[in-house]
Amino acid sequence: MEIRNKELLSKYATKHANARNALQHWINFVEEVEWKSHNELKLDFPSADYVGNERYVLNIQGNNHRLVAIAVFIEDYLKIRFIGTHAEYDKIDCKTI
Repeated sequence: MEIRNKELLSKYATKHANARNALQHWINFVEEVEWKSHNELKLDFPSADYVGNERYVLNIQGNNHRLVAIAVFIEDYLKIRFIGTHAEYDKIDCKTI
């Protein structure tokens, strides 16, 4: 999958060094897969939540960090909409961000 808005992840990793390795592992994995459906994404990330409006919430580093991405399976990309701590995530509306 192509990761769009990847610079958000780089900026976040710079600010939150404790998330750097987990984010890099996630990026490496996602760039190698070709999900064609919700079910395929869920096979790799069973804890991922579909929240509507094409958005998924994924846990990073044991749920210490949360990532919201739009999945466009037919075009083979994820667009990062948000990355933050669990507390920061609690302050957003992940369906519209």
